[in-house]
Amino acid sequence: MISDQQLRRDVLDELKFEPRVNAAHIGVIAKDGVVTLSGFVAGYAEKFAAEAAARRVKGARAIAEEIEVRLPMDKKHADDEIAGRALRILQWDELVPDDRITIKVEKGMVTLSGTVDWQYQKSEAEYDIRKLSGVLGVINQLQVKSPAAAAEVKDQIEQALRRNAQLEASRIRVETSGGSVTLKGTVHDWFERDLIERAAWSVPGVTEVHDRLTIEP
Repeated sequence: MISDQQLRRDVLDELKFEPRVNAAHIGVIAKDGVVTLSGFVAGYAEKFAAEAAARRVKGARAIAEEIEVRLPMDKKHADDEIAGRALRILQWDELVPDDRITIKVEKGMVTLSGTVDWQYQKSEAEYDIRKLSGVLGVINQLQVKSPAAAAEVKDQIEQALRRNAQLEASRIRVETSGGSVTLKGTVHDWFERDLIERAAWSVPGVTEVHDRLTIEP
């Protein structure tokens, strides 16, 4: 079992190692496997990168993210300018069905709504917006709409888990209802948890994934 003090040091080291993050402005508290990040960053992409770095650390079972985005004066933009740039970047991305996505910008917060066919399209749209300067946060309300038979979805997810040499599929339970998937069981770390969730989202017809997995190092 990793001590709270060691976990805190490891997270700080990982933040310093991450080139997209200015670790000098981020504070870290670790208690019983829960890592709390505080402080401020210069953009939403940096905030996302800091959280991702903390999740990579062995022993981090949960993340409480309290980082504030403080944009430098030269990075601030009016909402209409952010909205226009958001529309253009989605139009340029051939992976995203931009004609079915609606964008709302309010005080730097961008809300995406509409429908897509695949989870990767939902993730790609959010990734595009995160890169824009002036964005303080992204609320992704895109819905994945695709018909599916629950039994077929369950079978394909279980097969995908068994194929992955990095996973112990026997520890995972998959429950389905139409395109809704619930994952239960235990994993060793965040990396394994992410692999399982991505495997579930990769199956055609999956519209939502409820991650009930617990981390037990």
